[in-house]
Amino acid sequence: MATYAIGDVHGCFDTLQALLRRIRFDRATDRLWMVGDLVNRGPKSLAVLRWAAEMDDRLAVVLGNHDLHLVARAMGVGEAKRRDTLDEVLAAPDRDDLLDWLRSRPLLHREDDRVLVHAGLFPSWSLDKAERLAREVEAWLRGDDAPRLVETIERKVAERWQGGMSDWDRARTALAGFAKLRTLQEDGRMCPDFTGLPQDAPKGCKPWFGDPGRRSAGAFVIFGHWAALGLYVRDGLTALDTGCAWGRCLTALRLDDRKLFQEPAVERPAG
Repeated sequence: MATYAIGDVHGCFDTLQALLRRIRFDRATDRLWMVGDLVNRGPKSLAVLRWAAEMDDRLAVVLGNHDLHLVARAMGVGEAKRRDTLDEVLAAPDRDDLLDWLRSRPLLHREDDRVLVHAGLFPSWSLDKAERLAREVEAWLRGDDAPRLVETIERKVAERWQGGMSDWDRARTALAGFAKLRTLQEDGRMCPDFTGLPQDAPKGCKPWFGDPGRRSAGAFVIFGHWAALGLYVRDGLTALDTGCAWGRCLTALRLDDRKLFQEPAVERPAG
């Protein structure tokens, strides 16, 4: 039995299936962790969603910002973007079932000291706090106020985590951290417009995991979201978004021995 963590798929179904063959994934005994962004940019988001929804307890997947963008569009609170490839999902006869399944996914998955998130964790969050916040925000996403909260994922806002926030501000800011965080300014505000390499970040913007006081530093955190960062491995931290939708590759990490596997993208790069 093995557990594999896989990076952002972005609708690249054929590459995903090739990677599963490469690692000799056995559904009867093996498990998968996926960092989110199952959909969008690639050509087969519907196939990826249908496959994932059928995996049952063999798959743990967290919500990414593109997954939430799909939900926002389905709810009528998100606008189509130039590179969206979501029309097939939105027109599918089983779209409601698939979207219900997607909305029920967590923002954080944790087993002992292993943690799976899509984008990041604010440095002041301990693992226990991050897990509590994830459960709070997931309740919002599954409730009547879901459209109001999901709509915020569409905005580029310099969110900042701080004490004393209202329930709404906590939910909105925590969601931004889990789904969109890359770099932070010195005052703790997100740098919402920056998506490039860490060394090219605007002055004062540093990776969320570079804070020397980061309270989640004792865990093994697996994340994606940051295609420009690519495969990034250091003690207690692995980034797995290796740009499959951009024509690069899809990456899997076997958690048991930290062995890496990569499959070149067969889909055309996102335009």
